[in-house]
Amino acid sequence: MGLPCEAQFLRLRHPRKCMNTNQNTAATVSIGPDFVLTDKDFSKIRTLIHQRAGIALSAQKRQMVYSRLARRLRKLKLKEFSTYLNFLEADPNGEEWQLFTNALTTNLTSFFRESHHFPALAEHVRGCPQPVTVWCSAASTGEEPYSIAMTLIEALGNRAGGASVLATDIDTQVLAVGAQGIFSMEQVSKLEPERLKRFFLKGSGAHAGKVRIRPEVAALVKFQQLNLLDAKWALAEPFDAIFCRNVMIYFDKPTQEQVLQRFAPLMKPHGLLFAGHSENFSFASHTFRLRGKTIYELSASRAKAGA
Repeated sequence: MGLPCEAQFLRLRHPRKCMNTNQNTAATVSIGPDFVLTDKDFSKIRTLIHQRAGIALSAQKRQMVYSRLARRLRKLKLKEFSTYLNFLEADPNGEEWQLFTNALTTNLTSFFRESHHFPALAEHVRGCPQPVTVWCSAASTGEEPYSIAMTLIEALGNRAGGASVLATDIDTQVLAVGAQGIFSMEQVSKLEPERLKRFFLKGSGAHAGKVRIRPEVAALVKFQQLNLLDAKWALAEPFDAIFCRNVMIYFDKPTQEQVLQRFAPLMKPHGLLFAGHSENFSFASHTFRLRGKTIYELSASRAKAGA
């Protein structure tokens, strides 16, 4: 008699089919160096991250899911993904949910990424009533909100002191990094020397080879954890501009529509919405209209309603 399927799994190094003779069904499994990720486990993970964060994981993300969550299994000394998922669901308010979400969140960012947005922002805020408020809804490790703050200082001069940038993200770990305001020389290598000198302090001692955001820039930025799928957002004021770039690509269309509808009442009538280079909100034309390259404004009816 051959070894049971569960034992055979330990010998496999590539995805295979294993017949469950009791149920007469086949279950595809992914085998990594340490754990088994079954179709059922992967499907459950996709469901949970969509419910918690709105992220729609494609089937092609299976290896990414394995490599990122395997770290959590090792940390918790668990042997199976199914045990980990049961652990999550046993405590809907447990701390592990945040770590689960952090692990599956992609954080790709850089200073002045999609550079055409920042001259447009500068021109826009010069004509806005004071004080200027901007929301960066996917702040990651801080490069984007600090780029916004630098732009506000350059555009507003002495008036920038009253401006503010709210920097939010679902991932608490990257927010903590951003709040420190410390970056490697590689991370700021593409900045103009004038900006580097004006907005950063050169590190020394333990921070040699690094730079820190100057206090006057950091003072404009407030970091706060926020999940765009939360039933309520702890936001107190409307914004002159909202940056939601390269976030919607991880959401399905119904979730995108839901988030966009919630953005509208949080924008001042003249407000601008900045999207990512691969994002298109034409399906929400009743709420937003295109103003420039991946830059949107409220439709005439929505702007009038908010005036």
